[in-house]
Amino acid sequence: MSLKVIEGRLTETQVGAGVERRAFGEFVSPRGELASYAFGWTTRSEQHVARLTVGIGAGNPGGASFHAIVFENEGSYACSLVDEPFERVPEGGPDLTALEARAHECLPFIWWVFDCVMERDRRARWMKHWLLGTTSIQTGEVFDRKEPILYVSHEADDGLWQLIGASDADPATGKLSHLHHAVEHDLTLLDVLDLEPGERAYRTGPDAPWTGEPS
Repeated sequence: MSLKVIEGRLTETQVGAGVERRAFGEFVSPRGELASYAFGWTTRSEQHVARLTVGIGAGNPGGASFHAIVFENEGSYACSLVDEPFERVPEGGPDLTALEARAHECLPFIWWVFDCVMERDRRARWMKHWLLGTTSIQTGEVFDRKEPILYVSHEADDGLWQLIGASDADPATGKLSHLHHAVEHDLTLLDVLDLEPGERAYRTGPDAPWTGEPS
């Protein structure tokens, strides 16, 4: 059996001037161990952190729900266990405080689940780019949403993301914007948020599949 991260539902709720997003999913280890998870973030929130719940062992001794915050840390992300529950998940049990979670024998497994989710759940990549404030440069037509995004590159030299539509790229019309804003208007970008520096992806139309290759 191979490791599986199975994306579930995504909810979006208007909260003041921002949007609260919560993504759910299931995890299956190569040995058949199960976990459920939920993570979420709120745009335009005063506290620029995300929230996380991982649950294991529903109905069994030792079953529990672990809760944490996720935040930017030196150009990457880090987690910290918290007392306040975030979400209920199918595999979860009683809500643990941070102190109880640190003492739980399954905590290393929980962190492994989280690392796998951050790597494989496409919505988690979206959340990560929100946490890091990843910058992109977009052609004027893409920025004004007059053209769909057909070309995405993650530059090797400066780490900048480029988003280009059908028109030839004109540096004079390029506009800077956070990458996570582009995803808000085009969820198909979830499929290319894992491009490594030096990689690019393109497609022939807004409904066509992405093709990736080195820049």
